[in-house]
Amino acid sequence: MEELQESELGSQEYWDNRYKEEIENFQDHGDPGEIWFGEDTVERLIKWIEKNETATKESKILDVGCGNGMFLIELATEGYTNLFGVDYSKDAITLAKSIAQKQGFEIQYSECDILEHLDGQFDIIHDKGTYDAISLNANIKEFRGKYLENVHKALDPNGFFIITTCNWTKDELNEHFRNHFVCVDNIPTPQFQFGGKTGNTVTSLVYRKI
Repeated sequence: MEELQESELGSQEYWDNRYKEEIENFQDHGDPGEIWFGEDTVERLIKWIEKNETATKESKILDVGCGNGMFLIELATEGYTNLFGVDYSKDAITLAKSIAQKQGFEIQYSECDILEHLDGQFDIIHDKGTYDAISLNANIKEFRGKYLENVHKALDPNGFFIITTCNWTKDELNEHFRNHFVCVDNIPTPQFQFGGKTGNTVTSLVYRKI
């Protein structure tokens, strides 16, 4: 299976610089920044969580690579109260905390490199674009192993790991994750048609730990 080509999006320097700019935009204009993969994708993810019989408003939910924290803001808006976000960019965490404070939500954000450690035990772990960024690093094979090991360890035995990607298909993710997770659901995402074939620009999958 081919790996993705190395890109600056796989470096911490790129994201530190990006979130420095977003902090300035938020301070100057109140703009929280981009919602990755669009609001429709976020709505579909939250709808899946709400329909899941084992999830409650008190479920312990972790967003890995939370960036500006907008996914957790949307969950807080829907009444979820046990929310955590981690990112290896200090400026991303600064921005996320500022946005949450301005909107009056208590969300626990912390600076953390999930390739080094991931503390806690969570009912739901969510990744929207973080695995994509890791996959654009020259050390993907090493980083993938650390990522899977730490996410697997931090997920409750009965919990769910939800991942959204624009770089990998369901079959590719299943191959990557086969020693740690099993796919249990496919969250519908926008489709496109080209040449008589139908495909997806974004893939959202739900996994249980093995």
